[in-house]
Amino acid sequence: MKLSEIKKILPLLDNVEFQLENGTSVPENFHVTEIGVITKLFIDCAKTIRYEKVVSFQLWSADDYDHRLKPEKLLSIINLAEEKLSIEDAYIEVEYQNETIGKYDLDYNGQKFVLKNKATACVARKACNIPSAKQKPQLSSADNSCGSPDSECC
Repeated sequence: MKLSEIKKILPLLDNVEFQLENGTSVPENFHVTEIGVITKLFIDCAKTIRYEKVVSFQLWSADDYDHRLKPEKLLSIINLAEEKLSIEDAYIEVEYQNETIGKYDLDYNGQKFVLKNKATACVARKACNIPSAKQKPQLSSADNSCGSPDSECC
């Protein structure tokens, strides 16, 4: 989800609610402790220099159980961050404390914002000769040699 998308959704809401992809809710007394820009300049395994930029939201669950972040307040924080930090319309990455600090993509399911699990991947798949879909080995029932030490199929 891009920053412009959350800005369109927030005015339509009564409450701001987040949940993990597995359905676990982020406690209602969360804070958005930071909104910022994270830039990443890196070189991949194919020696290509790459650049990424995301808008970062950091969520934190505090001990002040009466705290509830309203959509208007979050929108005002976003607007201030855009003005003071010259934030562009980029994809949002959410940091949230689970067993460790997790980084999540953001989505909206029509009721709640969803923290979508991220995964590592090779960004240079073609250069590394990595197939786009995992290919399963073809096993032949007529070939009883599969599984023997000299077999090439296993």
